[in-house]
Amino acid sequence: MRTRRRPQSCRWCGREVADTGLGRRRQYCRQSCRQRAYEQRAQVKGTSLAPDAVVLSADEAAELADRVYQVRCAAEDVATAIDEGADPAELRDLCDALMRAAKAADGWR
Repeated sequence: MRTRRRPQSCRWCGREVADTGLGRRRQYCRQSCRQRAYEQRAQVKGTSLAPDAVVLSADEAAELADRVYQVRCAAEDVATAIDEGADPAELRDLCDALMRAAKAADGWR
């Protein structure tokens, strides 16, 4: 009897990797993720950076910081609305905005 293995996340993008059930477990959800990871490893090879380091350009780092800031602002809006006794419809709208910001920030790679 084969036991089910728990889901594994892609080592590049974090999405769930499908379990084929045979052989070694896959580490990446798609070939493109595998290729990006290879390119990243090749970029840091021979440097003092750790092999699993993620190198971002200044523009990419600024964009990521902006996305994180948007998530924080949306979360603060939800907290403020709760403190002020907002109605359920307003809270739902604010939660939807928070989820959109979180999903945008999650796809940064």
